[in-house]
Amino acid sequence: MSSEDLVAQYGPRESMEYDVVVVGGGPAGLATAIRIKQLAAEKGQEISVVVLEKGSEPGAHILSGAVMDPRALSELFPNWKELGAPLHQAVTGDDILFLSETGATRTPDALVPRNLHNEGCYVISLSNVVKWLAQQAENLGVEIFPGFAAAEVLYDEEGRVKGVATGNMGIGKDGQPHEGFQLGMELLGKYTVFAEGARGHLGKQLIAKYNLSAGKDPQSYAIGIKELWEIPAEKAKPGLVVHTAGWPMTDDTFGGGFLYHLEGNKVTLGFVIGLDYQNPYMSPFEEMQRWKTHPSIRAHIEGGKRIGYGARAINNGTPQALPKTVFPGGALIGCDAGYLNAARIKGSHAAIKSGMLCAEAIVPALVEGRAQDELAAYPAAFEASWLNEELQQTRNFKLWFKKGKLVGQLMTGIEQWLLPKLGVQSPPWTLHATHPDHVCLKPAAECQPIDYPKPDGKLTFDRLSSVFISNTNHEENQPAHLTLKNASVPVATNLARFAGPEGRYCPAGVYEFVKNDDGSDRLQINAQNCVHCKTCDIKDPTQNIVWVTPEGGGGPNYAGM
Repeated sequence: MSSEDLVAQYGPRESMEYDVVVVGGGPAGLATAIRIKQLAAEKGQEISVVVLEKGSEPGAHILSGAVMDPRALSELFPNWKELGAPLHQAVTGDDILFLSETGATRTPDALVPRNLHNEGCYVISLSNVVKWLAQQAENLGVEIFPGFAAAEVLYDEEGRVKGVATGNMGIGKDGQPHEGFQLGMELLGKYTVFAEGARGHLGKQLIAKYNLSAGKDPQSYAIGIKELWEIPAEKAKPGLVVHTAGWPMTDDTFGGGFLYHLEGNKVTLGFVIGLDYQNPYMSPFEEMQRWKTHPSIRAHIEGGKRIGYGARAINNGTPQALPKTVFPGGALIGCDAGYLNAARIKGSHAAIKSGMLCAEAIVPALVEGRAQDELAAYPAAFEASWLNEELQQTRNFKLWFKKGKLVGQLMTGIEQWLLPKLGVQSPPWTLHATHPDHVCLKPAAECQPIDYPKPDGKLTFDRLSSVFISNTNHEENQPAHLTLKNASVPVATNLARFAGPEGRYCPAGVYEFVKNDDGSDRLQINAQNCVHCKTCDIKDPTQNIVWVTPEGGGGPNYAGM
């Protein structure tokens, strides 16, 4: 049954009204809510704010490297240290390594480009930071509803956003309500802010409805696959930040590794691969496992124990691809819009700052009695902000690498090392992307299959054991939240032409081609394994897969990631 049919039969839906509805309880959404409450208090106003979070609790779905630049946090909470923010481990050193299959060359400190300097930054668990931000928000009077997935944008008769509806609960796999059925709820706001992260389900719809990307470059993405390890005390180097380029990537694929030493004998490490890769036989998960076997990476974690796993799509963050971020009744913030500095490998500070800028446009509008108009003050404030200045400095980074590894390295050196020394902070030229990631796959017949080594269960692992330690869970009796526009396309096109890339680009074992009794092929979707990374929604060559929200509370439950 469709949502409209369910509302007609069981409705009307209950509704709750707020001044501001925020979709997504990550750093961007929480920063918006916090800043609104701070400004309202300064003006002696009462502004009601609700944050919807699809994870079981704030932080449950948050995955990031992460080395955090505290600049935006310091603006939001100048006394964050006194308030106990979990930024405990300052960066103590940077290693930039270029890997061959067996060796590594370290970049001399004097030649490290501006974008890879991390002085004054902290190695953190972003999940823990988000939990802390949620507590600060609640202390200020923000209502947070964890376990509630915003499934539908609500519009008024003039086409303005008026809020969102949460997903229905208790729908069986057959699409019919069962005894636990509960109709979704409407959250109505004078303004609705979307902070769902990269490739947001509702953000994608809003960009299409309001044509927000007109005249902009297509958004491009990468997939980041991450593990958390506990290592022997003698191997711990708290605050050391390691970034790698080179092996195991081929020359036509953008990718690189990160390894950060946290406090408490823990190491967070992972691998990032651009989703414009061409070979359909490539498996980002397997590339990450292979990368860990390099002597320079193995030396940090061998003898340790893997205690966490996750994956997430990442915006490549060029301002050339940033859509218009406002529309009647709402705004896009954080990675839902594409605010990320891929060159610095950082997004949390950009997310927080964009949320603050949005809040600073919303509060005057509410005080003046406006509602559901277009918040022009928000993009104007971004244009004048340090965040825009920072993103403009690195706007060509990923685009140079799309021209090849050597070109990327050379031009990064020129734009991020040489030009700043000459007093030129932003490059005087701008590159542009011309096509989205999903069109980049070559037919399998034109590519070489990749033979990945079997996991050893000590340093390298398989997908299912990895998903297990992500604590991923979905209510099994619900419709699959990974939907197909056309059920025949996976076999007729993706398998026949591209050798079934779904089974390789998914880092959670959601997709597999299996044989029917008559020997024909079919795509099996193991939706319960999904870690909500959104890679399939981005990389599917036919754009036939559409990620929709499962029941609230489902998905990974990351701890310390």
